[in-house]
Amino acid sequence: MNAPVRAVLLLGKANDAYTDRAIEFCRLNFPEVSAHVGKWGEPLPSRARAWTGDCIISYLGRWILPADLLERAGTAINFHPGPPEYPGYGCNNFAIYEDAREYGVTCHHMAPRVDTGAIIDVRRFPVFSSDNAGTLLVRAYDYQLALFYDIVGRIIRGEPLPASRERWAREPFTRKQFSELERVTRSRSSDW
Repeated sequence: MNAPVRAVLLLGKANDAYTDRAIEFCRLNFPEVSAHVGKWGEPLPSRARAWTGDCIISYLGRWILPADLLERAGTAINFHPGPPEYPGYGCNNFAIYEDAREYGVTCHHMAPRVDTGAIIDVRRFPVFSSDNAGTLLVRAYDYQLALFYDIVGRIIRGEPLPASRERWAREPFTRKQFSELERVTRSRSSDW
């Protein structure tokens, strides 16, 4: 059994029902929860930057955390709405573009470089022919919340986190690559 976790920093997406559920679950189960939500491009809140405690949880978090903040936590984990084959930004879009047959969500230890830390667990599900980037992302969010409850439940109970044998399959997708994909997709659709 691990030492009990008391102080949690939870970073999430603003105006998101899934993030709200994750925050509420943590507030019900940990004595101290410092929750911060934001949008892409917003700076990391100064209170989050100065935080010290036991565990950092990024749940659809919009910030890349500095190494010294990660080092101050005993555990720092991220819930990524994509499988190890699709790290980085806009991953559901790349899966649709590549006609992936399977998709999933990943929980991993955080590292200074996005989506490169050791993988804790992965949940996979099929991609249907009727899926588009939006429907795939909604289903990924459902699976991600279930994975969140399982992994954070282990932390609450003081159990060790699993260590997956899976590894990231590639370098993380960047915003620039996503923008290029958007241009390619638009030009392809205008040809049809």
